[in-house]
Amino acid sequence: MKDSKNHTQQSDSTSRDTFSDTDMYGHVASNKGRTLKFGGAMIVAFGSIALATQNAQAFSPLAIVNGITSSGGVSVSKDILYGDQPLQDLDIYYPKPLAKAMKEQSTISNNYPMVVFVHGGSWESGNKEQYAFVGQSLAQAGYVTAVINYRKAPEHVYPDYVKDAAQAIAWSVKNAESLHADPSRVAVMGHSAGAFNAVAAIANEDFLAPYGMKPTDIAAVVGIAGPYSYDFRKFDSATAFAPDATPDQVMPDRQIKGAQPPYLLLTAEKDKIVYESNTTKMTAALKEAGVTVETGEIEGASHATSIGAMAPPLRWVNDVRAQVLAYLDKTLK
Repeated sequence: MKDSKNHTQQSDSTSRDTFSDTDMYGHVASNKGRTLKFGGAMIVAFGSIALATQNAQAFSPLAIVNGITSSGGVSVSKDILYGDQPLQDLDIYYPKPLAKAMKEQSTISNNYPMVVFVHGGSWESGNKEQYAFVGQSLAQAGYVTAVINYRKAPEHVYPDYVKDAAQAIAWSVKNAESLHADPSRVAVMGHSAGAFNAVAAIANEDFLAPYGMKPTDIAAVVGIAGPYSYDFRKFDSATAFAPDATPDQVMPDRQIKGAQPPYLLLTAEKDKIVYESNTTKMTAALKEAGVTVETGEIEGASHATSIGAMAPPLRWVNDVRAQVLAYLDKTLK
């Protein structure tokens, strides 16, 4: 929990237990441009990411192989469609040995574990290109990794972006074998708003049901600094939800339905944007539902560096990568 050294964490009645008045995504009108620019610069610095625009393509094994390009020591296939709406696409990152075998069309005798990553951005900003460093980092560790886009607020409010996450997750599981990944060893991971999307898409079985899947078809869920339990109506993030929506109707800690896979929920020690109470409440709700949950704190991490240190050049900043990989290795390998 936050202490009084920097600011005082208040009760739910004042709803200051989740998003601070200023955050890295610019959710204060008078400061929006400056903060958004800073956040973008931070992300680019973390991943050394080139923002390139390419034509989206329908999925086929041939398109995957032909689309492989080298990136960050691993390989990637860009802009694969998982749906038919704008922003319903994803990038697939491959471990180096797998990419080499695919390009050479040599025999691939083993399937790899897979991670589906959902980026943050207060449901309004961010894209898969900006989080390429996560895909590269996980692929370097031996995971086939899907980094997804999803539709954004204010044009698309809850539950659209959660539905997109669920659709991308289902697509990834159903196409895992064509990507030389094991569909029984797929984890879902998200940061900030993306952690909300990832957790919400799995915690409530209704989101996966349209695709003939259930939450336990996923091997594990990893949430990093996610806003799972707060009163969005008192913050600028209200624009990401319907005008008549209430926290009880949308917050993942109040929407757990169906048998669940295990969860790892991480918080950042110095997070001034998403408060620890979100993870505390989500953890309590999952445990009450009989779900296996592990929690951890990323020492010294801010909201930004809790994901930024996944980038290979920034592993020294904090141990988020080590914590995530230790859990994934234990759960999937």
